[in-house]
Amino acid sequence: MRVLIAGAGSVGRSIARELLAGGHDVLLVDRNPENVGRASVPGARWLLADACEITSLSGAGLEATDVVVAATGDDKANLVVSLLAKTEFGVPRTVARVNNPKNEWMFDEAWGVDVMVSTPRLMTALVEEAVAVGDVVEVFSFRGGARMLSYTIPDGSPLAGTAVGSTDWPPDTVLVGVVREGRPLAPTDDDALEARDELLLLAGDEDEQELRDLLSPGRWQRDASPRAAGAEVV
Repeated sequence: MRVLIAGAGSVGRSIARELLAGGHDVLLVDRNPENVGRASVPGARWLLADACEITSLSGAGLEATDVVVAATGDDKANLVVSLLAKTEFGVPRTVARVNNPKNEWMFDEAWGVDVMVSTPRLMTALVEEAVAVGDVVEVFSFRGGARMLSYTIPDGSPLAGTAVGSTDWPPDTVLVGVVREGRPLAPTDDDALEARDELLLLAGDEDEQELRDLLSPGRWQRDASPRAAGAEVV
């Protein structure tokens, strides 16, 4: 997935590092020369430019970008970047950082914002949600090492139609919630999972890889084979 991050400050760099670790193509755009090309984000592409200008965004190849993250410390700039990305370039998904809570009401579809958020870790998760069907996305981690993960069941998964209590979850993994057609559900052992359900899972650090293997689309493919049977911004 191609991601453009406007703002290469501490928040933008943090998001970039996590996305790069997930195998995404990341371009960081900043008008401050001191922020561009930092060694703390190996693997990222860089552009010294003002992301609030259409010419800069065009030069950054926004037409072929999947997600734009407006991560500057200026709410006005984040709104402008989101609006340009959505209206001028038709970017499928925009995630915007809000710095001042008083401005939250402006961060909506009218300004081209698909998702408004403040914390870097959650911003990363919401960026990855654009390709989250069939992928395990880390929402946040607890100090003790446990992680909250999000996973959307793709069509054709053997999990669809399986009862929650019949699923072979790792020992320290708990299904804490299911979002189905936009409605949150508290799952019971007898509830059957459905394709396109979004699962919220709490997993121990040592169980995360086992959980990813359980939910892996690659595993499903193998199992399915014949051999396996307008206001001023503050």
